Amino acid sequence: QVQLVESGGGLVQAGGSLTLSCAASGRTFSYYAMGWFRQAPGKEREFVASITPSAGGTRYEDSLKGRFTLSRDNAKNTVYLRMNSLKPEDTAVYYCAAKQTALPPGSRASNYDYWGQGTQVTVSS
Repeated sequence: QVQLVESGGGLVQAGGSLTLSCAASGRTFSYYAMGWFRQAPGKEREFVASITPSAGGTRYEDSLKGRFTLSRDNAKNTVYLRMNSLKPEDTAVYYCAAKQTALPPGSRASNYDYWGQGTQVTVSS
């Protein structure tokens, strides 16, 4: 079992920045690829970004490239999602997810084995 706890969400004005953190516990963190997803009210959960266990490979939803940056610190068992130039349409609950694989985990939510409880991000106009 892997436990994931997200933090760092909140209310921010459009154009602002936030950094989300996801702390993992329970298993060897460096065995897991990590991903972030988000779900806005009335919408399906969508892929945001993913990172391989070694941090050698990251992938972003095309529309988020250049604004969001995903990184990880395996010594701290934590992944970070830096979000810049936030827009009202970025408002959603953001979820961290983990998959035990050395390969890129992909963008499908069903690929992931473990999920956090989510953290709310609200961007005001």
